[in-house]
Amino acid sequence: MTANKNDGEQPDTPLADQLSREEILRILEKETPQARAALAKRADAQPEVLYFLAAEGTPDARRAVAANPRTPAQANRLLVQDDDDDVRVELARKIGRLLPKLTAEANYRLRSLTIETLELLASDQLARVRQALAEEIKSLDCVPKHVIDTLVRDVELVSAPILEYSPLLTDADLIELISSAQARHVLVSIAKRRSLSANISEAIVEALNIPAVAMLLQNSTAEIREQTLEKVVEQGQRIKEWHLPLVERADISQRLLRRIAGFVSAALVDRLAGRHGLDDKTRQVLTKRMRTKLETPAEPDTEAEISEGDEVVALHREGKLDEAYVARAAEAGRREAVIAALSLRANVSRDIVARIFQSRSAKPVVSLVWRAGLGMRAAFKIQNFILRLPARELLPARDGVRFPLSEEEMRWHLGYFEVPV
Repeated sequence: MTANKNDGEQPDTPLADQLSREEILRILEKETPQARAALAKRADAQPEVLYFLAAEGTPDARRAVAANPRTPAQANRLLVQDDDDDVRVELARKIGRLLPKLTAEANYRLRSLTIETLELLASDQLARVRQALAEEIKSLDCVPKHVIDTLVRDVELVSAPILEYSPLLTDADLIELISSAQARHVLVSIAKRRSLSANISEAIVEALNIPAVAMLLQNSTAEIREQTLEKVVEQGQRIKEWHLPLVERADISQRLLRRIAGFVSAALVDRLAGRHGLDDKTRQVLTKRMRTKLETPAEPDTEAEISEGDEVVALHREGKLDEAYVARAAEAGRREAVIAALSLRANVSRDIVARIFQSRSAKPVVSLVWRAGLGMRAAFKIQNFILRLPARELLPARDGVRFPLSEEEMRWHLGYFEVPV
């Protein structure tokens, strides 16, 4: 066993039951794999022991070494090429946590090895590793910019947190990403960013991506110019997904509020009328329009549902009701089409599908998609664009494509909603 200088993080205090050198050697030479894994987790483990376990330990021991903040930088660099995926995932999480602690006082060798490890993890062949890294470094300002530029153009599970949170993305970067976006999640993720500038907001509106503009309107920290909001209002009459976010937007002028009241439902006009600070003219207009809407017989809401349902049934008969269709419908915010598609493919009633959606819980939705014979791409789109779950509540794919729940778990979630399993 070769000794290595400790480039890792020193523990605040040694453990009370600190092991002697003889006890450590006995564990390494004679004890069970469980004992060696326990040794690898210790906050007072010596760097040479951790390096040895990184090179010679079992997968459990190597995972523990990868997660141990005391592990020397040389051992971290060794583990970045480990064959065990979980080892690299643990390492990615730890490296992200270590970066802010790499001060200017850290020696050059330590910094170089850690940055090299970070770069290799950012280009790992497994999306789950890159995703773990992205989640840890998404809000950091101490990450090399070229690493952020790599991750931001990765697959959705990797790029979304960087797009939404990274402070290293400039307005110029964001404008370029919006103009060249080939995936809708790029626009939606950018629309979620805090304190968006007026120029970025305008670029999102110009892209006319329905879920992205809806998300932008919901983002109370985004600066949106009056003329940009006017463009949204002009398009908004035919896009119901924008009605509620427009009504709830706090910086809408009273002139635009009066225009919005002309096309939203009576319930939303009522919400507008309940606002504080409305001038007399606006209040009178809203009251009159709300009274008119309440007295006018409503168009049957089922008309859109029937047309959506007819389309879905026709596609189902032709064998074209596939994952690509459901994913596109989800991206476009076509809730009724997605409900109808899952109802047909999973052979469950529309009411049950609607109840599962109303639960706003990722696990039963993912389970329903699995029962419908579709993949995680569709499941993630539904979570994102139909349920509009916060990023922390999204249930991503395992290894980029596989369902993250076991079949037993999915059957349980379906059974909870009385879906025969």
